[in-house]
Formats: sequence, structure tokens, C-alpha cells
Amino acid sequence: MLSIDSQIKEMLLLAEREGLEVITMKRESHSAKETGQRPVFNEIIEEIKTGKFNGILTWAPDRISRNAGDLGKIVDLMDSGMLQEIRTFSQKFSNNPNEKFLLMILGSQAKLENDNRGINVKRGMRTRCEMGLWPTMAPMGYLKCKESDKRCHTIPDPQRAQIVKSMFEKVAYDNWSNRKIYHWLKFELNLRSASNHHISVSQIQRTLHNTFYYGVFEYPKDSGNWYNGKHEPIITKELFDLAQEKLLRDSTRKATSKEFAFTKLMVCGKCGSGVTAQEKYKELKNGTIAKYIYYGCTRARDKNCKGVYIREDELIKQMCKLIDDIDYNDLAVQIKFEDELKRFNRFQRGVLKFDDKKKEQKEVDYKTYIKYVLHEGSNQEKRELMGCFKSKIKLIDGVINISE
Repeated sequence: MLSIDSQIKEMLLLAEREGLEVITMKRESHSAKETGQRPVFNEIIEEIKTGKFNGILTWAPDRISRNAGDLGKIVDLMDSGMLQEIRTFSQKFSNNPNEKFLLMILGSQAKLENDNRGINVKRGMRTRCEMGLWPTMAPMGYLKCKESDKRCHTIPDPQRAQIVKSMFEKVAYDNWSNRKIYHWLKFELNLRSASNHHISVSQIQRTLHNTFYYGVFEYPKDSGNWYNGKHEPIITKELFDLAQEKLLRDSTRKATSKEFAFTKLMVCGKCGSGVTAQEKYKELKNGTIAKYIYYGCTRARDKNCKGVYIREDELIKQMCKLIDDIDYNDLAVQIKFEDELKRFNRFQRGVLKFDDKKKEQKEVDYKTYIKYVLHEGSNQEKRELMGCFKSKIKLIDGVINISE
């Protein structure tokens, strides 16, 4: 197969020999399999319709189209007379029945080859799986064997296999979370992916749920087709099951954990991490127990962040003082305020039997309503209200800051 540069060179020589005027050259390496998905091809179609040019030089007919939809667009342009001729390195197609028929046959043949190639690839990958060979890129901790007699075999990575095993052990035996493993890989080991990026939390999660590491795998994912691999396992089935048990317990604990009013709605102004909350209980001198809620940095981006915690009542007090500086969605706040007003009126009529239609409703400033919700609203009402704020709220050393 010739490269695009050599194709262009050959077609320019053909145009020079036959006296064809080349208006513009367009390159596209996008797959021609799907209809309407090639931006350069779509651009060519529109420019032919506007009369910018009336012919196409291309290396071969299958360069134009490998699907019925795009091929139909080309033939329609020839039928309408907008596209007068298509020239390839060895053929010519003009607006006559025989040449258009041949063009359609060649285009259909290219589509047939594409379809068969897809079937053959799937069949080949299925055969590999049945042989116990992982058919795609090796998971973290493994490498593809480069020896000719063991082609397609997956072998443990001498540098990373032990790290992956340690990840499972730290979860199973030391109750480490995905986030703690992330910090360990990033700050202590400086482990990076093939693309030179730090291993993400989502990649860690996929690794810890991958059965490939103890010797079996499913392909394709969620297909229900399971195979026994020929590769050397990094961990045992018992270690994998114990890690899954700990991961399931952690996820259940998170799912049932309490949601606070202002979590996920602010960021730490020092490191950009999210803000979390925790409850603290203190026994007072009179014997009663007081509950306090503190907000502070999650340290997701910087485990050494020195962000200071702040109590929820102090946070609300600071936020109320900054109401004039907060940019919020007027319409959204208005809708919530009117819903609250309707609910109050229903309470007056239904419970208090009060129905003074002549009395005018006193106008309430939206900022007064916002302060009321921050002080007296439920966690859900506070979160809905915070969702109306356009300003970004940052927590820096126990102080609330507003930025646009």
C-alpha cells in the first residue's frame, strides 16, 4: 500500500500529463467504514454542490467510499451533473451507466472486504481466547511476549508484576482504599502508564476487579464468555476474593454514608481538592452531648495539604456575610422561593384555616430568603440552593472565598 504522500505525488503527475487543473488537495486518514463520519469527505461533497470543482482525483475507488451511504452521495452528484468525472490511477468514471455501475461494484466490493475483515478479526480474537491467550493490550503488570515462537503470549512484567500483587495485598490485608493506593503509586513509587501519566483512581479500580490476574478472563467484557488463560497468574484466587470482599464493604459503607449540606459544592483553595465533612461529638459540662460538623480538604490532589477545618455554623455565618458578592441564578432562586411561598400558603389555608385574600403579600428579598435557607433549611434544601450559585466557593484556611 502506498502512503498518502506517494499517492498525491502519482496523482499530481497524472494531472500534469493529462492537463487537469488541480483546485485543491485534501487529505483524510479517517475510517471510511461508517456513513457520514468523515469531515473532509463531507466538505468535498458540499464544495462540489457549490460548484467549486467538478471532478475528483483519487488513488483508487475505495478511497472515496467503503459504505453504501457515501457511495450513494457520489453517484447522486454524478446523476445531477455536478460531479462530471472521477479519475483514479488506472481508471476513469464519468456520468454514463456502465462506468457508474462499475464504480458502484468496486465500492460495494470495498464494503464487502471491510465487513469480511471485521468478521475475520473477531474470529481470530475468539480463537486466541479459546487458546488461553489474551487478545488485546496486556493489562498493567503484564507484557506481550516478543519471542517469535510465543507471539501473542502474555508474560508478567518484571518491574510491575510485584507492584500489582502488592496493590491486592494492601487492600485485602491492610484495608487500603483506592485513593490511598493512588497516593502510594504516585508519590512513593512515581508509577506511570505507557503514555507517561500517573495511574488514575479509575485504572486502579479496574485493576483490582480484573480476574485476569489470577488466571481467568472474560472477553468481550460482559459477554459471559470466560476462558482459562495460559499466562502466569500474579495473585491467587483466594487473595482476589478477599480483596473483592474488602472493596465491596467499602463501597457499601460509602453508599450508606451520610451526606452533608455543603460537600461536593466547594473546593479547597490551596490544592483544588474537594471538601469533605465529618461529625464530632463533645460532652458539655451539663452532661449533654453536642454535635458539631466540620468541613475541610479531602487531600485528594495533595495528601500533604495543610487546609484548616471549619465548623458548619461558622461556614454559614461567613457565607451569609458574602451574599452580596455571590453571583447566583436569579430565576432558579425565584422558582425555589415561589415554591416555598406556595407551600406556606397551603399550610395557612389547610392547617391554620387562614384565608385573607385581601391582604397583600409582603415582598421578600431573595437574599433574605437565601440566608433563611442557609440557617434553617434542611441539608437537601441547602444543597439545592447552592446549586443555584454561579460563583465558585473556595475554602482557604477556614475562610470562605468567592471567585467567578
